Amino acid sequence: MTVVLKEIAIPQFGVPEARPEIPAATYDKRAATLVERAASDWVVVYADREHLGNIAFLTGFEPRFEEALLLLGRNGERIIVTGNESIDYVPVAGLPDVKGVLAQSLSLMGQDRSQSPDLAAVLRQCGISRGQTIALAGWKYLEPREWDPSAPTFFVPAFIVDALRTVIGTSAPMADATPILMSPADGMRAIVDADEIAQLEWGSARSSAAVWRIVEGARAGMSELECAALMGYAGEPLNCHVMMSGASAPDPVIGLRSPSSRKIKEGDGVTTAIGYWGGLSCRAGLMSDGDEAFLEKAICYFDSLRAWYETIDIGVAGKQVASAVETTLARAGLRPALNPGHLISHDEWMHSPLRSGSEDVIRSGMVCQVDIIPAPMEPGQALNCEDGVVIADEALRADIARLHPEVYARMQARRDFMSDVIGVTLKDCILPLSSTPLYFPPFWNKPDHVLVVEKQ
Repeated sequence: MTVVLKEIAIPQFGVPEARPEIPAATYDKRAATLVERAASDWVVVYADREHLGNIAFLTGFEPRFEEALLLLGRNGERIIVTGNESIDYVPVAGLPDVKGVLAQSLSLMGQDRSQSPDLAAVLRQCGISRGQTIALAGWKYLEPREWDPSAPTFFVPAFIVDALRTVIGTSAPMADATPILMSPADGMRAIVDADEIAQLEWGSARSSAAVWRIVEGARAGMSELECAALMGYAGEPLNCHVMMSGASAPDPVIGLRSPSSRKIKEGDGVTTAIGYWGGLSCRAGLMSDGDEAFLEKAICYFDSLRAWYETIDIGVAGKQVASAVETTLARAGLRPALNPGHLISHDEWMHSPLRSGSEDVIRSGMVCQVDIIPAPMEPGQALNCEDGVVIADEALRADIARLHPEVYARMQARRDFMSDVIGVTLKDCILPLSSTPLYFPPFWNKPDHVLVVEKQ
């Protein structure tokens, strides 16, 4: 099999407009499961505008401008504690029987604090009392080698931890509940159901379509801002800042940069990435008609993408996928700058079983981003092709087809395109989420010329 550059039109798989809703019964089950697994009197889930994934997954609510706490009690209590602005936003929550409680210390500075300024008093009002046990979920957690003191620490503002300690007492147990939600082995957000997958497909399909509008329309002489404007932003919830940048040697292409007024030049390395709730899509290459040396490197990079798809499967350890990618990239003197993939959710990167040496196995219900960032790249050059996929066994695929037939039809059409046109055959468990699945043009002056596998 040979990888070649070939003119291929991208089909219109359809871009969903309406974002599928999570049923109230699903939120209800998630909250009850978290309380059961935490085995504490109260589960407290922290959220702010950037770190909203856990509370959004559990309730459908996420705070705007300020912080929030979700309190889940062993006796069925369901309370969202938040500030002046988000308290009126609580009704968007889909979790049954949840109520909002105002804690003005969670509001922005300078706002009114005359009604309920004392967070500890608010927590007592909600029913938390001295001696009770707390399981506190932050926005990430530390592994044992990162933190060895006997008392746990939390990725939560100290003010929140101090307020909880004030209420329950310094000797009452407080455990870290974050792994229950975010562990890459068995976290509730790592292994999701058909309804969650339908929501994630909405974000992935729309973000990849937006990226493609940039790649297809960007040309030398346009500013980075003009290129980014091609995305056609329609107010979708972002999981990271919009990225669009270019550079000429001797400067490096910095993928994390936001667009500027800099004009794209012929021969520049160019990159763009857009992430909505549900997944980030990225493409990077040269603003050029062709370059043989660069094409050779791009083919090796494309082979690493093929290795990813050919290796991943239910029951496969994450280290096997990482090793396959590392071995392939090494042929061109490259390596993955980060993990060769990770779990996606409301956050762009939730966690990852795809790590060198990882024994975490791939499981049905995982939604992964193929995220191979090659390094080191020469100055003024960039290569990237990131998209999301679902790993689903036969039962989960049947659930998606039954509950969300249009979503499933798009996934199947993308599979057929990858197999029949791009030439990469997928295992039955792989369901692509992207509107441009493995559609990778290394030269942006010819966006319809993509790398494909030509079978002998």
